[in-house]
Amino acid sequence: MGKVEVLVNNKESGVTQIHLDNKISVVENDVIDKKYYLDCLPDEAKVILKSLASKWKNVLDANALEVIPLKGAMTNEVFQIKWQTIEGEMSRKVLVRIYGEGTNIFFDRANEIRTFEFISKNGQGPRLLGRFSQGRVEEFIRARTLSAPDMRDPTVSALIASKMKEFHDLEMPGPKNVYLWDRLRNWLSEARRLSSPKEVKTFHLDIMDKEISLLEKELSVSPNRIGFCHNDLQYGNIMLDEVTNSVTIIDYEYASYNPVAYDIANHFTEMAANYHTETPHVLDFSKYPDLKERQRFVQTYLSSSGEQASDSEVQQLLDEVEKYTLASHLLWGLWGIVSGHVNKIDFDYKEYAKQRFQEYWSRKNNLLTPHGLSNVNVISGRKTLASMISKKSTKSPLVDSKNTKSPRISRKLKKFLGLGLFRSKH
Repeated sequence: MGKVEVLVNNKESGVTQIHLDNKISVVENDVIDKKYYLDCLPDEAKVILKSLASKWKNVLDANALEVIPLKGAMTNEVFQIKWQTIEGEMSRKVLVRIYGEGTNIFFDRANEIRTFEFISKNGQGPRLLGRFSQGRVEEFIRARTLSAPDMRDPTVSALIASKMKEFHDLEMPGPKNVYLWDRLRNWLSEARRLSSPKEVKTFHLDIMDKEISLLEKELSVSPNRIGFCHNDLQYGNIMLDEVTNSVTIIDYEYASYNPVAYDIANHFTEMAANYHTETPHVLDFSKYPDLKERQRFVQTYLSSSGEQASDSEVQQLLDEVEKYTLASHLLWGLWGIVSGHVNKIDFDYKEYAKQRFQEYWSRKNNLLTPHGLSNVNVISGRKTLASMISKKSTKSPLVDSKNTKSPRISRKLKKFLGLGLFRSKH
């Protein structure tokens, strides 16, 4: 075949002129799109898909598959595969997930597949239909993926709360150790390794290990309930069957044992996102659920097993959840830094990271106790932040000379720490 060049792509008329061996041809735009997306699939995946379709008696032609890209994925590329069926029957569909480049940094794919298969056997998600070196083929769930506004719907939110409790109670094989802190440190190590000295300074990666230790110490004070957590419960990972009025949680790449308060906190912070806009990386933290919404969610979560939760139980979990939002901001901020270096998906990862970090710094002092700050947030090898703040001398640049009873951190030090660099949207 000769060289093909697109000359005119007219979206209004739906046709494209192409130059093929010195001849001008006119073809429908969707023909070009179908060919392009089909070529996106690895050959291994095509073999699996054709093998599956050939076993389904109602498929008209196993080779005539349609490939439809699904938007909103930031780690992998996801495609819906569809075949025409006998007249009057619904088309046969499956899902193909192609792993993003460099994403093995974030999780163990073999462990993810084991989790996927276990959850599927327990009726919690889609079936695994096939595996290839760059991804997998999954059962297509005939339900709709939630949208960002759905997360705020009280009825849908209650379904999510109950399903999350059910998910947390799964008895996964293997050790039940908290993975959050190891994951934070591993991702920090990768972020530092990949970043330039300027990026390290800009995102405060040089002091982030102290922040992680601070959080681990502060959040480990109370006895946290540990459960099998999804760890990425954004709206795109929740399917709603409007016929049965039930939800299904999908995509278990980040799933592991963790404090359940962290999983709930992560779910709440995801309400600031809408990944289906022209600027999917932009977060709006004014959409973080208010106290009434959080109380309703936690009350439903705790009572979903049948026993009504007390006010004190609800309040305790709410307090834990708020603190764990800080861990969520740090984790996904680091994810953004690493992804910006290794992933080629069209998403402004570093701007996303910046917003996550700014929310961490703006909320940190209100959520953590002074005791935690004084012992962990070390500014240099000789002085802690608390000792610097506690100086009473009006000559100190850290003290507001107009109010020595309420010393304030100087603008210069705030800039160094990353404190006050960003404004909270709450």
